[in-house]
Amino acid sequence: MGETTANTTEKAPKTSRKGWFKGLKAEFKKIVWPDRESLVKQSAAVIVISIVLSLVIAALDAVIKFGIDVLPIV
Repeated sequence: MGETTANTTEKAPKTSRKGWFKGLKAEFKKIVWPDRESLVKQSAAVIVISIVLSLVIAALDAVIKFGIDVLPIV
């Protein structure tokens, strides 16, 4: 049951720093950056949703606090 098929003590082959940065540069070229309009719309959506959720959490907090304050202290 506890058997493994792969040897977990093997290390990945080392790459040179130059090769690592070359690979990093290649990966950055694959990124599709959003245009300005999409970025503005998505940022506005995140801000609006954050504000709405903070108001919902504040309202729930106030209701729960009121409910706790109403309970009789024994």
